[in-house]
Amino acid sequence: MARSSAVTAETFNYGVVRQFAIMTVVWGVVGMLVGVIIAAQLLWPQLNLDIPWLTYGRIRPLHTNAVIFAFGGSALFAASYYVVQRTCQARLFGGFLIPFTFWGWQLVIVAAAITLPLGITTSKEYAELEWPIDILITLVWVAYAIVFFGTIVKRKSKHIYVANWFFGSYILTIAILHIVNNIEMPATLWKSYSAYAGVQDAMVQWWYGHNAVGFFLTTSFLGMMYYFIPKQAERPIYSYRLSIVHFWALAFTYMWAGPHHLLYTSLPDWTQSLGMVFSLILLAPSWGGMINGIMTLSGAWYKLRTDPILKFMVVSLSFYGMSTFEGSMMSIRTVNALSHYTDWTVGHVHSGALGWVAMITFGMLYYLIPRLWGRERMYSTKLIEVHFWIATIGVVLYIASMWIAGVMQGLMWRATEPDGSLTYSFVESVKSSVPFYAIRLVGGLLYLSGMFVMAYNVFKTVIGEKAVNPVIPKDVAQPVSAVAAANA
Repeated sequence: MARSSAVTAETFNYGVVRQFAIMTVVWGVVGMLVGVIIAAQLLWPQLNLDIPWLTYGRIRPLHTNAVIFAFGGSALFAASYYVVQRTCQARLFGGFLIPFTFWGWQLVIVAAAITLPLGITTSKEYAELEWPIDILITLVWVAYAIVFFGTIVKRKSKHIYVANWFFGSYILTIAILHIVNNIEMPATLWKSYSAYAGVQDAMVQWWYGHNAVGFFLTTSFLGMMYYFIPKQAERPIYSYRLSIVHFWALAFTYMWAGPHHLLYTSLPDWTQSLGMVFSLILLAPSWGGMINGIMTLSGAWYKLRTDPILKFMVVSLSFYGMSTFEGSMMSIRTVNALSHYTDWTVGHVHSGALGWVAMITFGMLYYLIPRLWGRERMYSTKLIEVHFWIATIGVVLYIASMWIAGVMQGLMWRATEPDGSLTYSFVESVKSSVPFYAIRLVGGLLYLSGMFVMAYNVFKTVIGEKAVNPVIPKDVAQPVSAVAAANA
């Protein structure tokens, strides 16, 4: 009674954040488990048991959608809903739209898990879901935008913290990308045909595909980074001005880089060159953001010895810097001539997905879970440390094996005899890749094991003492004012 009478401030809406946080862990386990299964199928094709629903071509898009949209999407909903409330000092706006975003997004994921193994697909990378599910995604996303921007409108703090700029940009851009790329003509309930044809369809697809990586998997998670690293390190952002420059440079440059996926195709040469040039320019803002995040630890490097959560966050930034450098280099025509269609690309994608996106998500969740359930800390700090090392070793094994396999494949495919004939057949390159596929499987198993360790740690934390819904203290200085003042 004393506690309830003392609570006079408006409470945050942490219910939906809790829901998305838990589902992030659940979908992380599911998505990475499917990834391990398809990695094993490349070694032992008979693992599909001659069941069409379990063939590589059916469950590979299931893996990508589960990791990107189920795991990554749930993490972004949780992070953006938490951050926008804390930095705006306001409860989420939107009423019934808030739970709709959660249940609607879970329905999208379940629909994907059913339709993709059944072979119901548009065959567009990262946009495989058919038109009824696309419409549901649109409705959920509009609701998400109303909730997020409505909360910013009703904010009690005049300043809009930079993390919200990144979250807002990703919400608006993904809406445009999703709608334009999925303009299609329904033929039946579960079949449609794209409004575009030929090279135009490919161009629009990779304008969408690369910017889905750029905004759904980069800009959005940078919003996560700009809030949670300063909070965990207990230091202000190294340079608030640089974070704003980072935002505008990234938002402008990323939109032009998509054609580098279509080098040496029938796309006009000037378009290919434009994509290559902007991909190289993209390195500057990307590394600016990485340096800004890492330098935030100035004066706090000693914390890395004892804080595994901070280790996740700093290593994620290292992978972000490495992946963006690699992506820019792979967009150069001469490099792309070697790397395209090889497993080097697979290594690059997973360097970003497992090293950057998943690592920063793990750090965010380990920071967030105890606070959402009113605990002092996670159930076991030692298990966080174990998870960190398992995941780091796993991702290094994964990407290193794919880098080596990819370069080897590229060299074998273009090796010729003096008479112009190919030195190696395609089957020989596949046979040579098998040992590296085995190493990749080991790396994937390690990474999946880390997810199980995390799930256990989260479960033990959540079932602890009864949760207390935190309140907004009127006299607590938000990171907004502190950072703005320090960098004015």
